[in-house]
Amino acid sequence: MKNDNRVVLTLDAGGTNLVFSAIKRGKEIVAPITLPAHGDNLELCLANIVKGFAEVLKEISEKPVAISFAFPGPADYPNGIIGDLGNLPAFKGGVALGPMLEDIYKIPVFINNDGDLFAYGEAIAGMLPEINRRLASSGITKKYKNLLGVTLGTGFGGGIVHNGQLYLGDNSSGAEIWVTRNALEPSIFAEESISIRAVQRVYSQHTGNESDRNLSPKDIFDIANGQKQGNALAAKASFEQLGKVLGDVLANAVTLLDCNVVIGGGLSNAYPLFAPAMMEQLNGKISTYNGQNINRLGVKAFDLENSEDSKLFFQNEQKTITIPQTNKQVKYNYNKQIGIGRTHLGTSKAVAIGAYAYALNAIDNN
Repeated sequence: MKNDNRVVLTLDAGGTNLVFSAIKRGKEIVAPITLPAHGDNLELCLANIVKGFAEVLKEISEKPVAISFAFPGPADYPNGIIGDLGNLPAFKGGVALGPMLEDIYKIPVFINNDGDLFAYGEAIAGMLPEINRRLASSGITKKYKNLLGVTLGTGFGGGIVHNGQLYLGDNSSGAEIWVTRNALEPSIFAEESISIRAVQRVYSQHTGNESDRNLSPKDIFDIANGQKQGNALAAKASFEQLGKVLGDVLANAVTLLDCNVVIGGGLSNAYPLFAPAMMEQLNGKISTYNGQNINRLGVKAFDLENSEDSKLFFQNEQKTITIPQTNKQVKYNYNKQIGIGRTHLGTSKAVAIGAYAYALNAIDNN
């Protein structure tokens, strides 16, 4: 990827802004261009999408090989059709955005969920290769090939990379982690406790002041750390609750996927406040009917942002055992373990690199 001279146009689409760029050799080659999304007006929104890519084209000399970007779901991503979106209501009923852009610019267009592309970017150039590099430098033969990426922000998104390939599912609905069950309130979906609005709601509930819902997560984070006036106990409780529900969701996901987990999105900046509750769930116990406690996971989870946990993870002790009836020996990775940590690239950069790599991979394998 770093030696690939092909150029891909990218877009980071949100409910407020559309941010356009171009990537070559895994790096941005233009200053990002930002235009308003006009999410409630389809004509204006589509016009700005076309305008944004046109503005990027003026800034580069090379002809791009593709357009590749993140767009909220639900969507039929393989066919480039956007469905009914909560934060972009103008797309209600389905809009063939990908085919429209292909018709205008005469190059392939690839659209995916931001959670998918975040995970893909971190798997290619972020957390996953860094873990494998550190293991190899310690003389450890184990190599990780899979990654679950989750984003915490306005919503709760996810993406799965399996053996270097993005897993989308049969209906473009793989890793729709936001709608998993909430451990604290089983009739409620998880995103209600793992999002910006969740932190604001829980803080205001603990303070008993409804107006505290207007505080930003950064305000609440600063209150928890004593850097801003407010109810520190309530602030800490709001992130602790997020960590507890997140840990339960990740425990269910890891049980199925058996892979490392990378966390991104704006709320990942509060990792030190929610990580302890998250790790407590992952490495906690679950009971049988007769009261016997067993480990929640079949693997051990390590917090890679914690120096002691990280040291233990990268030791990953191996045994040397003898092959029966021979004098030959082999390495035995007897410790089953996964790591949990924050984005290595930054969320936006990971999404952009994921979009870039996905397009090139799709073109090369078409």
